Amino acid sequence: MADEDLSEPIDDPASSQVAVPEEVLEAKALTSVASKRPKKSLLRAFTSLRHRNFRLYWSGQVISQLGSYMQGIGQTWLVWQLTHSAWQLGLVGALQAVPVLFFALFGGVFADRWPKRRVLLSTQTAAMIQALLLWALIATGAVQLWHLYILALMLGLTNCLGRPTGQAFVVEMVGREDLPNAVGLNSMLSQMMRIVGPGLGGIIIALSGESFLFLYNGLSYLAAIAALLLIDSHKLYAQASPIKGGERRKNTWQSLREGVEYVWHTPTILLLILVVGLVLLFGSNFGVLLPSFATDVLHGGPESFGFLSAAMGIGALLASLWLAWNNEQPTIRRVLISTLIFAVLEILFALSGWYAVSLVLIAGVGGLEIDFAAQSMTALQTTAPDHLRGRVMSVQILFFDGSLPLGYLLMGWLSGLFGPQAAMFIGAVFCLLVITAGWIWHRASMRFP
Repeated sequence: MADEDLSEPIDDPASSQVAVPEEVLEAKALTSVASKRPKKSLLRAFTSLRHRNFRLYWSGQVISQLGSYMQGIGQTWLVWQLTHSAWQLGLVGALQAVPVLFFALFGGVFADRWPKRRVLLSTQTAAMIQALLLWALIATGAVQLWHLYILALMLGLTNCLGRPTGQAFVVEMVGREDLPNAVGLNSMLSQMMRIVGPGLGGIIIALSGESFLFLYNGLSYLAAIAALLLIDSHKLYAQASPIKGGERRKNTWQSLREGVEYVWHTPTILLLILVVGLVLLFGSNFGVLLPSFATDVLHGGPESFGFLSAAMGIGALLASLWLAWNNEQPTIRRVLISTLIFAVLEILFALSGWYAVSLVLIAGVGGLEIDFAAQSMTALQTTAPDHLRGRVMSVQILFFDGSLPLGYLLMGWLSGLFGPQAAMFIGAVFCLLVITAGWIWHRASMRFP
């Protein structure tokens, strides 16, 4: 498989077997996109919704993700009510997150092996059963802490299969041209629900208790399932070719090895995964450090922490809207520039002692994090061949999501030794070192293809 160069807008690597001069590909891509892309109006941010399949899928996710974020705060509150232990809160969260580290790669294998729509129907149904079981236990007064352990682990295992499948399915619904817009819209949806879901969930807990949150979340999966059932499989793009009669199906380990070897031997994909994963490891540490910044550095209280968190969320939401509206194919250069600005803003935030300035800086940090993460996910989906896309996205999930808890531990340890400002500064410097190495690697690969 030839290595793709992401220094220019990405073309379909599987669409041609004959070498074509780069300037011809660039002109072809730019002409095609320019002729099909709508004018730069506000409606351009919703371009990918013109695809009926994606419109159905996205609408179902609006309802389902709201329920998921509401359940998240409900589960946290329930654990706290049962134990009043921060350790137990962390343990339940870890049980839900740890399966991704061990089983996400296998999820990518099955995402490539089975029709993605059917896989998502299975994972959404399993998640619905988990939420309804939890609601039934709470409603009957039978819930115990070990129930939460098991159900959190079940949801984590479900996500190992559902997340790489869902990410790889997007390009099948919208095609490569509208993929940047679709990724931006999904990111925008996630940020909106991250803001609305916990707030609405807290109000519902205050009015009627947490049991309704789990009931709503369970029922909300019906919208996602109905949307998947209504998707027209005959109008999907870029589906992997089925195995022909004379070909031998690889076993799970062979398929897993094939996906990992493709990532390892494709410099553009390997560079994106490693650079972005390490930047997230050292730079995405807000959950650990922001409370300390609000109280110890900016001399505020809970309201200061709340406004800092809200500013970061607003920055992320605006960045998602920009990505959806811009709808441009990503390049390695753009991703690296975005990570560079992200690291610089983190250094400025670490050094700032002024509350108003810190609000602006943390909003920029939140926006840049979404920008480079979404661009890299779009580039990975566009570059990966159809039959390997699920496995490539599973490696991405392993490095991107798996880096976060490790980063929390590292930054928590550094903050305990040197304080939050020094911890964030050190993390941002490590980000700069990673980005510098990425630039050198990228320039060398362009010079010596």
